[in-house]
Amino acid sequence: MQCAHFVAGRCQSCHWLDKPYATQLALKQQQLQLLLAPLQPFQLLPAIASAEQQFRYKAKMVVLGSTDMPLLGIVNAQGVALDLADCPLYPATFVPVFRAIKDFIRLAKLQPYQVAERSGELKFILLSQSQHSGRFMLRFVLRSKNYLAVIQKFLPDLLSQIPELEVVSINLQPQHAALLEGPEEIVLTNRTLLREQLNQVPLYLTPQSFFQTNPSVAAALYATAAQWAADLAQQGETLAQLWDLFCGVGGFGLHVASTLKQQTQQEPALLGIEIAAAAIASATQAAAELELSQVRFQALDSAAFASAAAQAPDLLVVNPPRRGLGAALCESINRLQPRWLIYSSCNPNTLASDLLQLPQYQLQKVQLFDLFAHSSHAEVLTLLKRN
Repeated sequence: MQCAHFVAGRCQSCHWLDKPYATQLALKQQQLQLLLAPLQPFQLLPAIASAEQQFRYKAKMVVLGSTDMPLLGIVNAQGVALDLADCPLYPATFVPVFRAIKDFIRLAKLQPYQVAERSGELKFILLSQSQHSGRFMLRFVLRSKNYLAVIQKFLPDLLSQIPELEVVSINLQPQHAALLEGPEEIVLTNRTLLREQLNQVPLYLTPQSFFQTNPSVAAALYATAAQWAADLAQQGETLAQLWDLFCGVGGFGLHVASTLKQQTQQEPALLGIEIAAAAIASATQAAAELELSQVRFQALDSAAFASAAAQAPDLLVVNPPRRGLGAALCESINRLQPRWLIYSSCNPNTLASDLLQLPQYQLQKVQLFDLFAHSSHAEVLTLLKRN
């Protein structure tokens, strides 16, 4: 990927961009193999590569500059405000949307937040696109409600400029702190959900939903987990009861359940656990659309749920945040002893630490999914079997 900002030293966010992409993948595989060396033997599968550019369908842009000359980007390491509306990580479809957002900032006279002076209102622009439909979700992160009325007044102008814009909201983040968003969300459009679809599985995203920024590789990740489960069923393993902890909007659980139903003609009972109630509502809607009748999603803390559980599922799927499972949840897994475990991790270091706390399990398969090209980060999918 060619990036003028990186070559000029203005932006180093893609900190591995100086390495050929094949070298990046090889380094990630080597680092992963080294981290998991104490857990050998296991099958290390070939890494799943990303497109090298235009793969990022979610933009998190700091609003900089002035009302008349807004910038969407970052403050770089030299302390300079840098506009990244032309960043090659984003699809070409983002370019006219960024342009229309800047026009809207000027029209509505939205004042960018100035960190040093603690003045202004508009902090961030968060833009997501459904790769399936091409529709967009836009969030304005504001310090207060001071601009709520003016944004509502001029919103029809923005919607006329961007016909693909489906969901628009305001997030309130009043703190003078390095926080991307606050807890309060005000949706301004009739539609409140952005529909994505991966591998024929619908996924409904709310403004505050977590979702992978690289949908093509995410689709491969979900499909692989589902196929691993289907392979087990075809080998005679009983997979009648499934849990999906940290399930979000249901990506893993819905893929596994629908694939097992299609390939075995028997629908498993799926229980998905996620602390965010809005994500649970989205997952429930998607399950109904897939006509899955043996699915329940509950808004609970995953560690607390597992701690109180008395009986294990046949297959446990976990997809924790970067901090990993942690000691308490590992202890619950050791106590419950599900026969099979699929663990997807966005942090190989905490993955390795967690797996060492699961001595009753043997690592079977490991596969790296390069959701984060040009960086040292990686998503890793693992399959474990109880000894």
